[in-house]
Amino acid sequence: MPGVVARSTRLLDASIMVLSAVFGAGSMALLATMESIRVFRSGWSDPAALLWDTALSLAFFLQHSGMVRRPFRERLARTVPPRFHGAFYSIASGVVLAPVVVLWQRSEIHLFVAQGLLRTFLRVLSASAVALFVWSALALRGFDPLGLGPIRAHLRGVSHPPSAFVVRGPYRWVRHPLYSCLIVLIWSSPDVTADRLLFNVLWTAWIWVGTVLEERDLVAEFGEPYLEYRREVPMLVPWRGGRR
Repeated sequence: MPGVVARSTRLLDASIMVLSAVFGAGSMALLATMESIRVFRSGWSDPAALLWDTALSLAFFLQHSGMVRRPFRERLARTVPPRFHGAFYSIASGVVLAPVVVLWQRSEIHLFVAQGLLRTFLRVLSASAVALFVWSALALRGFDPLGLGPIRAHLRGVSHPPSAFVVRGPYRWVRHPLYSCLIVLIWSSPDVTADRLLFNVLWTAWIWVGTVLEERDLVAEFGEPYLEYRREVPMLVPWRGGRR
């Protein structure tokens, strides 16, 4: 019987990891190619289409920011083993993000189209943001957006190390470089339609609000060291010298 239970546990762990990879990574890949995806064309007027896009965005914001807050995680811990929390969050985010990409309504109203040197500059800026995003993720060392680390540790029979507060790489100049890169990526599109402008405004506002909320959790988790870090390093825009 213990062997059966152990095999069932390993199967469950493996299944959750696969689901997290499919839904989490898959939805992020969809988002990266969002501008080229046109699946659902409603034929609605522009105001109706923009209202629909707003509703899709708000649904994702509520899920994504609500589930990552400490009160929700504490309630989740009552029913779901802690090792599954990151993967559970990744799966839920993927389930909600995929409809945003697939059902997003495009507008034919072009507000701005960059040409020539400006278009090239925006492309270079976008590529630079991607490179900085990768550097920021590597600087974390424990970057695990799919929540697979705790499950792998459980499969190996070892404990997963808790998060450590260490400042390295781009985190010396800005507290949330990953979010800073996302904002640059959002606004570096050379073609701005009405729905793209809506996307830019809504998602930038959400990133800022989500960052403020995350700051509260980080202060609660790390205390005075993070408060000192917050006094020395800007949140999203590196407007002063880096921290040694």
